[in-house]
Amino acid sequence: MTIQNLYNFYSISSGIVTNSKKVKKNSIFFSLKGKNFDGNKFAYEAILNGAMIAIVDNKKYSLLHKNIFYVKNSLYFLHKLAIYHRFKLINIPIIAITGSNGKTTTKELITSILSKKYENVHHTKGNFNNHIGIPLTILSMPKNTQISVIEIGANHEKEIKKMCSIINPDYGYITNFGKAHLEGFKNIKGIIRGKLELYNFLKKKKKKFLSMEMILYN
Repeated sequence: MTIQNLYNFYSISSGIVTNSKKVKKNSIFFSLKGKNFDGNKFAYEAILNGAMIAIVDNKKYSLLHKNIFYVKNSLYFLHKLAIYHRFKLINIPIIAITGSNGKTTTKELITSILSKKYENVHHTKGNFNNHIGIPLTILSMPKNTQISVIEIGANHEKEIKKMCSIINPDYGYITNFGKAHLEGFKNIKGIIRGKLELYNFLKKKKKKFLSMEMILYN
């Protein structure tokens, strides 16, 4: 299974799911793993529930059905698929928002303001702001999107940098620097370095930092 082949399936699918109980007809199921769960075990169930295909990273589960495909790392493929989709929609501007707190409120405010100008504003739903939620958010972005607002959460350094490589934002806004997730960032300096990864990405790409004045008056 290559990213191109997977994208061909994705382009005719009803979307991406990671929970076999939430499978929609002709969706693509990704088997993800965590400390207390192994999504590979539910790939066959996802097919029975109507998934077009299922992606697993344990070979034995790919033997259960012709539409279950093995890859080395399901999460890696999910990220790559999101990056590929973003490349296909590269002309759609994306605003990325991060910060120690206030991210969701800021995202909702910006989305509300933009909706007064644009008919098709895409944005992060719920708390889909981590290494799983962000690629799913990108993959939920339709072709007719005019602008997107994506929230980035992080609990350690380099995480925002990695998420920016998936989102490829055009604008960025950091709400604040606070003492949150100190177990991962270790200290306030680590938090500042971590959040600034958004601005560093934009600076490297010669893109823009976002000010509230730009949101309100442009």
